[in-house]
Amino acid sequence: MRFAEQWSWCTVNDIRDVTPTIREFRLRPDYGQVPPCPPGSHIGVAVLIDGQPARRSYSLVGNSDPGTYRIAVRLAPDSRGGSRGMWNLQPRARIEISTPASLIEIDWSRKNYCLIAGGIGITPITGIAAALHRRNVDLRLHYAVKSRGDAAFLDELSALLGDRLTVHAADRGERIDLDATLRALPDDAIAVMCGPMRMLEAARRAWNAAGRAPADLRYETFGSSGLMPTSEFRVRLKDSDTELVVSQTSSMLDALNGAGFEVMSDCQRGECGVCAVDVVAVDGEIDHRDVFFSDAQKQGNRKICPCVSRAIGVVTIDTLYRPEA
Repeated sequence: MRFAEQWSWCTVNDIRDVTPTIREFRLRPDYGQVPPCPPGSHIGVAVLIDGQPARRSYSLVGNSDPGTYRIAVRLAPDSRGGSRGMWNLQPRARIEISTPASLIEIDWSRKNYCLIAGGIGITPITGIAAALHRRNVDLRLHYAVKSRGDAAFLDELSALLGDRLTVHAADRGERIDLDATLRALPDDAIAVMCGPMRMLEAARRAWNAAGRAPADLRYETFGSSGLMPTSEFRVRLKDSDTELVVSQTSSMLDALNGAGFEVMSDCQRGECGVCAVDVVAVDGEIDHRDVFFSDAQKQGNRKICPCVSRAIGVVTIDTLYRPEA
């Protein structure tokens, strides 16, 4: 597995609000200085949701303090409850975190980078922008937000990038034109982005329409982002009388494993596809929140990544799990 997680304890060293809905946490691990990790990395965090233990993943914000991890969490009423659990933390709280991991690989031989962030998606982009800046790579950052007041870390990004930062504030009619932005890039440019699922899907379509190499569009995801509201749904198991209820605060993967239907998984962020299971029937609609499957595969509804994807209604699946006789 690419994500051989090791968990350890840390202390919540400091908390501050960077926007009305985004809160920054500095976490000081018990083992001292944080290990070096690639830009764009994320860590797992153990949280309590309605009194029940759960794990969530948060991207690391660019940080010059070698003794702390820096993350930021948006309070999202339509999420699975992780943000509410994090916002309930107080300074000096003790929590468990995992070692950093990353799926974004920076190609240092490239001289042109386009970074695109939507809302809380700015978190991994901050570290990537700082790393590219230190290497004197030609980069431009496009930051899409509802308003400038919702733009986290705007002051430090402006100080770092100057006029290479463009803020697209929707309340001012400054929406990013992904087609034009990606078409205008140099032929050897790489684009790295993180944002809500609608933005990721639109960028992938624009990238392909521009005739660019798919491998040159790279992204960090957050599994709470979907095209439909996060709500309770049901899962039926093929050749079984079992029907599971997936609550608003849990994933399909958690529900399956909790009921004894073992599903192998790795990233648990909808990026690697290890946990994908077969879809037998859909009575309702699937909300594919992964970035592993193509648009055509998602439209075909033949497989689903239960770590992040959800549904409205009932989904019948085949995990290929068969209990021993």
